[in-house]
Amino acid sequence: MKKTTNYLFIVLICILTFTFQSCSNTNQLPPPNIVWVTSEDNSVHYMKIYDEGGVSTPNIESLAAHGLVFNNAFSNAAVCSAARSTIISGCYGPKMASHYHRKQKEVPMPDGLNMFPSYLRKAGYYTTNNNKEDYNIIKSEGTWDESSKKAHWRNRAEEQPFFHVQNFGVCHESSLHFNETKMKKNPTNFNVEDVKVQPNHPNTDLFKYTNAYYRDKIAVMDSQIGKVLNQLKEDNLMDDTFIFYYGDHGGVLPGSKGYLLETGLHVPMIIYVPKNYRHLVDFKEGSRVDGFVEFVDLAPTVLQLAGIELPKGLDGEPFLGEGINAEQVNTDEFTYSYADRFDEKSDMVRAIRKGKYKYVRNYQPFYYNGLMNNYRYKQLAYKEWLDLYKKGELNEVQSLFFEPRKPEQLFNIEEDRFETTDLAGDPEYAAVLKEMRALLNKQEESMPDLSFYPEYYLKENAFDNPIKFGQKNKENILNYKAIADLQILPFNEVKETLAIKLTSSDSWERYWALTVCSSFGEEAKSFAKTIKNIAKNDEVLANKVKAAEFLGITKLGNPVPVMTKAIYSTNDETEALLILNSIVFMRDIHHNYDFNIDMNKINQDVLKGKEAKQRFAYLLK
Repeated sequence: MKKTTNYLFIVLICILTFTFQSCSNTNQLPPPNIVWVTSEDNSVHYMKIYDEGGVSTPNIESLAAHGLVFNNAFSNAAVCSAARSTIISGCYGPKMASHYHRKQKEVPMPDGLNMFPSYLRKAGYYTTNNNKEDYNIIKSEGTWDESSKKAHWRNRAEEQPFFHVQNFGVCHESSLHFNETKMKKNPTNFNVEDVKVQPNHPNTDLFKYTNAYYRDKIAVMDSQIGKVLNQLKEDNLMDDTFIFYYGDHGGVLPGSKGYLLETGLHVPMIIYVPKNYRHLVDFKEGSRVDGFVEFVDLAPTVLQLAGIELPKGLDGEPFLGEGINAEQVNTDEFTYSYADRFDEKSDMVRAIRKGKYKYVRNYQPFYYNGLMNNYRYKQLAYKEWLDLYKKGELNEVQSLFFEPRKPEQLFNIEEDRFETTDLAGDPEYAAVLKEMRALLNKQEESMPDLSFYPEYYLKENAFDNPIKFGQKNKENILNYKAIADLQILPFNEVKETLAIKLTSSDSWERYWALTVCSSFGEEAKSFAKTIKNIAKNDEVLANKVKAAEFLGITKLGNPVPVMTKAIYSTNDETEALLILNSIVFMRDIHHNYDFNIDMNKINQDVLKGKEAKQRFAYLLK
């Protein structure tokens, strides 16, 4: 008995000694290396690791075997600069005006915050970016040790921890800007007949080819990622390096990139967990994570993994790192997204996901998604889609892209992943709609969302310190949002309020009242006299144009003279883009008003920007 007791005592001492040594070794570990491998314009819908009909990506899948697959990772914006600005700042775009693409003017980081790699660098990390930035934000001093096509972790000091970003653009939207000749000469590796065309797309040979061609590009992207993994293996870094793979937003088939559909927002994200740092991850190796993560969470997650105290003011939350509980992460089922001006096309859309439900708020619902955007329509499939719509050869679901929207939309993503069945008007979902509306309102009001002012006004009055401007004008912003939300109520309930707001001394109360009237269309025709007066006499060009837009939608007046005079009157490109958006809307499908613009009357300052030039080039065709 004594021998047994002594033996057990010795075993216990050994166990305690081993545990102590293990803990000591863990505490003595240097910070982990972190590598981001980013691909442009990829959503989960086209990769086999997420969808059986997708393309195989063996290198990405190899990361999953020793890491985590995130089933619900989301970009907050559906276009590059807005998405990347969210990532680098750790802050939502609409509160700091970093969400307009392409930027008219850079905005600063919020007071007291830097772009997150600067915190890593200060803590001793070697920070490199190869090589895309595309921020709408003034770059913080000391963000990167190197940001170029030559940037590499191999340039660091010996034993120095590193954070490296490697970007691959082979899947970028531009890769689908092929012509018919190239299409005929270049058969795809992915079998065209194996492509299952989305229900919102026409099932044509061109759409099948475009699908298959895009999948070929994803396969090339995966092989490029394999080269980065091989370099890490050559350098014996796999045991000490977290590797994040993710798409920088969705895309890029028609109706994805640039739109707050799941195909534009729901991105692949796979994270390899190194052997020596598994203690920083509470999830089981090789598992799939169901909790929602969004791009605003990436900055705090990297800082948490690096053991750096999170600065105050970040909007995101870490989902990996010391003290982060897997069960808690898996309970998160919320993501928020935003779209405003993308290139020369203007809109204002906000959306949230909570679990299986997706709520979309279209603040200018009369604008249809398919409104001309030059870069989008370089893709042959876009052109064919529009042509088939004009010919009346699309079914109801395929036509939605070119039809006015409702102010509110609700989708069950589990049953309707391509968002073709709007549940917002179904009484069975009234409680869900109310809950989702409240969640979005809470999010919008908490920031607040600066886009209730037009972009050109923000550029002149807010871009020096957007956060400060938002807080100073929060009451006004919430007031404008309340006016905009009159759209979702019956017209008879809001008629008296609209009458007051249309004659308000506040320019932006009039602006939003006009927008609401346009969303009601002919229901609001009793305001025709007031709105005609605004179109003629308002002191704000944007209000004259919004009034003319209502008159054009309802056929109660000709918008052409007012809009044409407005575009001749402005000397600001950002204001011109707002006016031109309305002109294109009035000229194209549904309205077909004839504009004859004299370019000699356009202010030369307006023509300095690429986006305005694109609009004029389109209008002059």
